[in-house]
Amino acid sequence: MFENALLLGVACIIAALLFHPKVRLSRNWRATVTPLASIIGSGFLVAAPLLSHAVNGWAFFAMAGIVALAYGIGEVIRFNIRYGEPLLNSSQAPSLLLNLERLSSLALSAAYVISVAFYLRLLASFLLHAMEVESDFYANLLTTGVLLSIALIGLWRGLEGLENLEESAVNIKLAIIAALLLGLVGYDLNWLAQPENQLSYTPLADWPHSMRLLAGILLIVQGFETSRYLGAEYDAKTRIRTMRYAQLLSAAIYLLFIGLSLPLLVGYQEPRSETAIITLSAMVSPLLPAMLIVAAVMSQFSAAVADTAGSGGLLSEFSRRRLSPRLGYVMVVTL
Repeated sequence: MFENALLLGVACIIAALLFHPKVRLSRNWRATVTPLASIIGSGFLVAAPLLSHAVNGWAFFAMAGIVALAYGIGEVIRFNIRYGEPLLNSSQAPSLLLNLERLSSLALSAAYVISVAFYLRLLASFLLHAMEVESDFYANLLTTGVLLSIALIGLWRGLEGLENLEESAVNIKLAIIAALLLGLVGYDLNWLAQPENQLSYTPLADWPHSMRLLAGILLIVQGFETSRYLGAEYDAKTRIRTMRYAQLLSAAIYLLFIGLSLPLLVGYQEPRSETAIITLSAMVSPLLPAMLIVAAVMSQFSAAVADTAGSGGLLSEFSRRRLSPRLGYVMVVTL
C-alpha cells in the first residue's frame, strides 16, 4: 500500500509541477513539447523489451549509441534551420535546391499523414482492448472522432490549440514515467540484493539481425525534426534551442528507462509486445499497469498531435505560405 501511495504521489507532484502556469505558459517549454511528444511516442514502451532481446545486457550501451546518433542527426537539422532556411527563403536560392526541398517536403507530408492515422488507430485499439472491447467498427469510429477533434481545434486555435492538447498529454505521460522509474529503482535494489541475480552479457549470436533491430530503435527515438516546421510560430534560435532540450531530456529518460528495466526483463521472450512492460510492471507495483495504460494512450495521442502540427507547418512551407498552417492541419486529417 505504501509503495502504491508513493508512486501515485510522485506522479501527482510531477504533474502538478508541469501543469503549473509558469511551466505551461513558458514559450521554451511549449516549443520543446512538440518534438518531445514525437520522440517519446508510441514506441517508448516496446523499446526496452526489444533491446533486451536484441543485445541482452548490452541494451543500455546500445541505447546510448542510438541516442548519440540521433543527437548527431538532430545537429544536422539544427544546422539546416540556422543556415538552410535563410537560403531557401532568399531570392538567390538555386532552383534545383528549391525543387528538391519541395519534393522532400511532399514525401514527408505523406509520411506524416500515415503516422497520424497509425498513432490514432493504435490509440483506439489500445484503449478498447483495455476496456475489453474488440471491435474494428468502434476502433474506427473512435479514431475518426479524435481526428475530427484535432482538425477542429487546429483550425480554430491554430498551433497554440494543438500545443495545449499535446502539452497536457505529455505532462501526464512524463508524470507517469517518473513514477515508473522510481518503481523500477525499488525493484532493482531488491533484485540486486539477491546474489544469484545477474544480467546476461553473452556474445551476440546473430549480429546482422541485432543490427537491424537497433536500426528500428533509431526510428523510435526520431521525431525531433518536427521543430523544423514550427517556423510560423517560433524563430530559428528558439527552435534550435528547444529541439536540443527535447533530445537531451528524452535521451536521459530513455537511458534511465532501458537501464532500470533490464532486471525486470530477464528471461522475457516476447520483445515485440507493446504490453510487455505493462504486464511485467505488476511485479513492481499493482498500480503501475493501469498508470502505464494511460501513459500509452497519451503517447499515441501526443505523437499524433505533434505530427499533425509538424505536417501542417510543412504543408504551409511547401505552398510557400499560400496555405496557412491551420488549413494544413485540416488537410492532414482529411487525407
